[in-house]
Amino acid sequence: MRPLTLFGLASLTVMLVCYALEERRPIYSLAFAAACVLASIYGFLQGAWPFGVVEAIWAAVAARRWWTRRRALRA
Repeated sequence: MRPLTLFGLASLTVMLVCYALEERRPIYSLAFAAACVLASIYGFLQGAWPFGVVEAIWAAVAARRWWTRRRALRA
């Protein structure tokens, strides 16, 4: 398996795990956002730029969700 393929597999695996755990703690939303950034990088490196763009948007959505949940817990 090529290193780029392993990178993509790892980033998507982390995304899946963090997405499943998101409701437990806000930190999983932040980890999900970071994994989305990695998946976006993978998409661009692979040459699948639409995937890279969508993952970048999803990273922003997840980061916003983390920020909102974090603020709600502090209030």
